[in-house]
Amino acid sequence: MNRPKIWVLRLGHRRERDKRVTTHLFLASRAFGADGVFYSGERDGNVEKSVEKVNKSWGGAFEVKYCRSWKQTVSEWKRSSGEVVHLTMYGLPLQEIVSELRRSPKDKLIVVGGAKVPGAVYGLADWNVAVTSQPHSEVSALGVFLHELLEGIELLKQFKRAECRIVPQPRGKKVVKTNP
Repeated sequence: MNRPKIWVLRLGHRRERDKRVTTHLFLASRAFGADGVFYSGERDGNVEKSVEKVNKSWGGAFEVKYCRSWKQTVSEWKRSSGEVVHLTMYGLPLQEIVSELRRSPKDKLIVVGGAKVPGAVYGLADWNVAVTSQPHSEVSALGVFLHELLEGIELLKQFKRAECRIVPQPRGKKVVKTNP
């Protein structure tokens, strides 16, 4: 059985202020099993190129798409029978609802905030989910959420067309070049 698609929507990216956090959010999305990300706010070709370089070196078909209107992206996702999960420290505790989220066959759009999350997000989301009810990073919330949702199988994911792979070592670093 194919698992539902998982995409992440990053709200309100600011090119100068958020470039590192947004890049880290995209890399965490990729590493922890999402199929791609949308982002709103300011378009940032440098962030997009960073992820393209990672895909080229480390493999995979992870996608990054800019959206002018996060509301339109959410509406289109819902129209195509997907569900929207908003990660917020004000939501329902993840541990209480993760089983229900796993059982749902619908594609998931995981919304993570930026500087200030518009109030409309809370109403448009099918789920407002709290990884913890303490202040924390959207990157950590996303990593924990995806790990719980996918029950750890994302840690075993093999990325196709990788130019290099890490050989696990008890000490030191070993990276081998491959021929994708």
